[in-house]
Amino acid sequence: MKSVKQQGFSLIEVMVVLLIIGIMAGLIAPSILGNQATAQIKKAAVDIQQLESALELYKLKTNVFPTTEQGLQALVTAPTSDPVPRNYQEGGFIKRLPEDPWGNPYQLLSPGELGVIDIFSFGPDMQPGTEDDIGNWNLNDYL
Repeated sequence: MKSVKQQGFSLIEVMVVLLIIGIMAGLIAPSILGNQATAQIKKAAVDIQQLESALELYKLKTNVFPTTEQGLQALVTAPTSDPVPRNYQEGGFIKRLPEDPWGNPYQLLSPGELGVIDIFSFGPDMQPGTEDDIGNWNLNDYL
C-alpha cells in the first residue's frame, strides 16, 4: 500500500506563525505610532512658523497685524472690517490657510496674550488652553 503524504500546514503551525506576527506587530506598532504623533506636532510647529512669517510680511506691507476678528483669513483675502489695511498685497500673502494635523483651523489672537500676536493650534487633544497647545510662543520646544 502506498502511503499518502499530506500537504499543507497543520493548525498548530499556522497558530505559531500568527503568534510570532502578533508579537512582532506589538513591538513595532508603538514605535511607528509614536513617530506619527511626533511628526504631526512638528508639522504644526512648521505651519505656525510659516504663518508667523506671513503675518510679519502683512504687517510690513500694511503697518498693522490683522485683528483676532479678521483672523488668519486676512492672509488670503483683504479684510473688509476695521481696521481695513491699506497697501494690501494683491493676491494675498498666502494662497490658502492650512489646517493643523488634526483637521482644525489655526487660531490667531491679536493682540496676543503671550506675545504681540499669538498663533496656535489646540494640539492633539483639540481643547483650548491645555498643555499640548502648540503656539508661536513655544516653537523651540518642537523644532
